[in-house]
Amino acid sequence: MLLILISWIYITITTVILGEILNRILRLHVKNITITIVLGLFAITLLASAWAIFGRINWEFHITLLIVNCISFVFLRKNIAGLYRHFLDDLKSMGGPLRLFVGVIALLILSQCAAAPNIIDNESYYIQTIKWLNEYGFVKGVANLHFYLAQTSGWHITQSALNFSFVYGSFNDLSGYCLLLGNVFAITRLSQYFINGKTHYLIVGLLPVANVLLFQFVTAPSPDLPIYVFSFIVFFYFLERFRDINAQTFTLVTLLVIFCLYIKTTAAGLLIIPVFLLIKNFRIVKPVLMRCALLGSIVLGLFLAKNTFVSGHPLFPITGYKFADTDFSLPNHIAKQYYTTTKLYAYFLSQEQFDSMSVWQKFLRWSTLPKLHGFFNKTITGLTIITPLILYRYFNRRELWLLYGVMCIQIALLAVSSPQYRFFLNFVLLFSFCIMAVVLTNHRAILVILWSSVGACIFALFVPLNLSSFTNNKYVTHNSTFSINNIIKPYKNSKYTTDFKKITDHNLHYYSPVNIDFFWGSGDGPLPCINERQINYFSKKYKVLPQQRSENIADGFYAEDITRYE
Repeated sequence: MLLILISWIYITITTVILGEILNRILRLHVKNITITIVLGLFAITLLASAWAIFGRINWEFHITLLIVNCISFVFLRKNIAGLYRHFLDDLKSMGGPLRLFVGVIALLILSQCAAAPNIIDNESYYIQTIKWLNEYGFVKGVANLHFYLAQTSGWHITQSALNFSFVYGSFNDLSGYCLLLGNVFAITRLSQYFINGKTHYLIVGLLPVANVLLFQFVTAPSPDLPIYVFSFIVFFYFLERFRDINAQTFTLVTLLVIFCLYIKTTAAGLLIIPVFLLIKNFRIVKPVLMRCALLGSIVLGLFLAKNTFVSGHPLFPITGYKFADTDFSLPNHIAKQYYTTTKLYAYFLSQEQFDSMSVWQKFLRWSTLPKLHGFFNKTITGLTIITPLILYRYFNRRELWLLYGVMCIQIALLAVSSPQYRFFLNFVLLFSFCIMAVVLTNHRAILVILWSSVGACIFALFVPLNLSSFTNNKYVTHNSTFSINNIIKPYKNSKYTTDFKKITDHNLHYYSPVNIDFFWGSGDGPLPCINERQINYFSKKYKVLPQQRSENIADGFYAEDITRYE
């Protein structure tokens, strides 16, 4: 826990400097330290993505980053000192209860981050994606080894740049840092609501009420968590400046949406927000269109390069287009299996069952799933129906109606791919808080619900709970609780303690976990690491076997058709 705090202090110093550089380059005139840090995270993500094309994200990257920071600080020290002073002024203006809340929630987030990771995707590909980036950068055809590695989220690139793997091997907590940023941003807005009474300040300021849910995402670098936090920042600026947008706010909103898309393409619905602002305010934003287009082009180029390296498909999981036929491309039928697996997971159906159902039957199946999935799916359905009534009665403002429309389009886009509730959660929270804002108009009532959320977080953090009532996933039936052993050092990156056996299959030399019964699981094994069961399954069902392109695994992998061996 203490080591995480030290790493976060360094991350703050670094991201504030890089964020201020980006702030000046784009002429955003940002004076908020939280937004500046987010800009810094974005800058680091871009730098690390470009770096990973040529080599590993390791100590060499950090030395370069340190040199850039030191030189930049000399020229920007007055601006940076001003950001810190402004932040301290914000804290002073909050009042005692809210300042105390920020301190307590920061301590609780640190404690949760120090606990054992409890996201099952961490064991299947988060750890391994980040490890490949730290040791080799983008590796050609690494998706042939484990097709989930084809995802390589922008957030995992950010984590690989800020986990200091060359110093310590158990920093895996950037999502917790992001949640802390979200809480600080929200509480600052809530403090301002107590003065100006503007409803959208309250709606965004209620984000910490969801901490007990969001805490479950912070023990591993889940790409979903930054989407939620950055979405709320986008929502705030969209609502705040809808009627008097300026070029700087448009650029900031566009940058945040681009960042979200680079982290996870399931956030595609957010793209409607800057597009609408562009159409509505073309004359105002025209002067910054070129820099926004350039920024978008850089991110798109990095996105295409990343996907081409790791899977051979620039638009993965879309497989219809390639820059060139490469020997390391993930076979089309395997890439399609990834898409199918993701889609069917939202319904818990087999392909045969899914194909035999009508659209209505699929909707009924989706909305009546048991436990947590069913609860949120019903919530999404209910909010879609109820929200127009709430907006019409209490918040009949065009900007909120537009966000409701964005939510509906997001639902439509994901309905044809993978309508998992976590892909909608940013909008679920937004419009749930709209409903809460109807009731919570009293200062004291707002503080009561905030501190009640803190109590729920404390309970979940220190009391072991059986979560089988909420999920059928046997790998996440217990919450991750804090241990006194983690006050100094955080729990290791993987919740599994296992040995790994080295296996040779033709020219592929890999490590397989001995005691992990999770089919997709590879834990924190040495590279290259993959579950032997996966190798056997894909070789039998799809007649492919991953092979090394050379004796050096840095040269990547290809999928060999093994029918010729039969």
